Amino acid sequence: MAGLENRLAAQDSTAAARFTQIEARLDEHAGKLADVPSTSQIVAAMEQLLSKTMSSLDERLTTQAHSIEVAQDHCSQTDSLLERVLESLDSLQAYADPAELASDALLHRPTV
Repeated sequence: MAGLENRLAAQDSTAAARFTQIEARLDEHAGKLADVPSTSQIVAAMEQLLSKTMSSLDERLTTQAHSIEVAQDHCSQTDSLLERVLESLDSLQAYADPAELASDALLHRPTV
């Protein structure tokens, strides 16, 4: 009977030691789990990041659209000015004496 009590006491102390180790590991894992952000926190952070990215993209696209509009306006103004210059040249040629035009070296291109 004493042997059985000794074995039972040994198993009891072994089980108590194992439970202590398990509890220590559970506490360790609980601490690590507390440091991990929750799913809602991760989702909120991703939504915030996505929102900032979309806002930045929207700003850049708006800036590019404005730049394109300005370039189109400048192109239109340049076309208009060029058309006016060409019309002015045509009108000057109409009023110039054909004999003067024939002798003007600037108006003649060398033939190649």
